[in-house]
Amino acid sequence: MMAERTDAEHGHDEVDAEQVHHDLVAQPHTDEEGPVAEAEAEAAELSTAAAPMGAPGQRIDRRSPFFVGMLGAAGVAVTYLVAQLVVTAQDTLVLIGLALFLAIGLEPAVSWLVGRRFPRWAAVLSVLLALVLIGGGFLAAAIPVVVEQATAFAHQAPRYLQTLKDHNSPLGQLNDRFQIQQHLQQLFSGGGQGSGVLDGALSAGKAVLGTVGDLLIVIVLTIYFLSDLPRIRAGLYRLIPHTRRPRTILIGDEIFAKVGGYVLGNALISLIAGTVTFVWLLIFGVPYALLLAILVALLDLIPVLGTAIAGIGVSLVALTVSWPVALGTVAFFIVYRVVEDYLLVPKIIGKAVQVPALVTVVAVLLGGVLLGVIGALVAIPIAAAGLLILREVAYPRLDQA
Repeated sequence: MMAERTDAEHGHDEVDAEQVHHDLVAQPHTDEEGPVAEAEAEAAELSTAAAPMGAPGQRIDRRSPFFVGMLGAAGVAVTYLVAQLVVTAQDTLVLIGLALFLAIGLEPAVSWLVGRRFPRWAAVLSVLLALVLIGGGFLAAAIPVVVEQATAFAHQAPRYLQTLKDHNSPLGQLNDRFQIQQHLQQLFSGGGQGSGVLDGALSAGKAVLGTVGDLLIVIVLTIYFLSDLPRIRAGLYRLIPHTRRPRTILIGDEIFAKVGGYVLGNALISLIAGTVTFVWLLIFGVPYALLLAILVALLDLIPVLGTAIAGIGVSLVALTVSWPVALGTVAFFIVYRVVEDYLLVPKIIGKAVQVPALVTVVAVLLGGVLLGVIGALVAIPIAAAGLLILREVAYPRLDQA
């Protein structure tokens, strides 16, 4: 009787083993697999509708000497491999980080539409279409004017170079003091070599192609990140232990909100900077007004330093009109800097990013040194996130230590 039951149980195990063995993996399934077939029978009993992969087993004894040694060695190896990966793929990682940064920045607009009963896909599509329409309309209106002004600048370049030699003109006086013409000749001649211009043109062509390729990568990644951001967010929070997860969600969502508010607010402020600069240049007849206004808007995206660099460049172009116009342009940018810092930023960005002035300057400088323009762009929200973590996590623990 026992033998019959054993045979019956063995037959049941064989059936279960057949059921658990995947149809598309290592077929045919035979009894010659031995212990593996027995394990598959046990796996069939573990698999349920609620847990198809079975329940987790017992935890490994972390105090075992072997486990401690292996964990230490694995930690060193993983740290080394991660460092090598970061160094090797740093350019690609920067693009991925920038795309995620932009996706988080656009998330407030998407979430606002979702809150108005838009499906997620429709909200993302609406935001992207709005960006395409705004960007396409601006380019359609601006490109002809920019091309015309760039062509005019190319035609007027010899006259400007001649003006540099005129000791009575404003540009000539600046040239006598700072040797502008000499620096320009060295820049375009490649240090005196005959092939300097050709090498410079080739390098410029490669840079343009590389920038276009990087831009396409960032756009595609931003769309994917924005579409799948709820799943990415949930996946990141699942990496946090259960006991710490609720507080991590509160802090993490606050960081996401800060980044989103900063990106949208900074873009709006840059648009205002370009618009008022364009109006100023038109009023006083400064040439290449639209070209310079676009330059100001782009540079204003860089906190602290962007407006100053743009103001210097525009003021130099204003010198081609007259000294008073150039000095007035300098005063205009100083006043605008004050208005932006004390009126526009508090009103538009508001409490989304609260970073002291000293931390802002240090963060922008360090970000620019480490990652260039991209580092300067993301420096302030990263600093804001760091300050939030210090205030909510580090300081309370240090106060109780």
